[in-house]
Amino acid sequence: MIIIPVKEGENVERALKRFKRKFEKTGVVKELRSRQAFAKPSVLRRQEIIKARYIQQLQREED
Repeated sequence: MIIIPVKEGENVERALKRFKRKFEKTGVVKELRSRQAFAKPSVLRRQEIIKARYIQQLQREED
């Protein structure tokens, strides 16, 4: 369970924003979406390779 201590006089929207950020870091929604449909291990591996190529390309362009 995620606990967000709200400080005295703190804006509710700001506390909600902290909650959303903390919730996003847990990865619950991402895992839920990935479990909705089965993906073959070969497809997952292919996606990892494509993502790695993309990141390497960005790093090469940065240098």
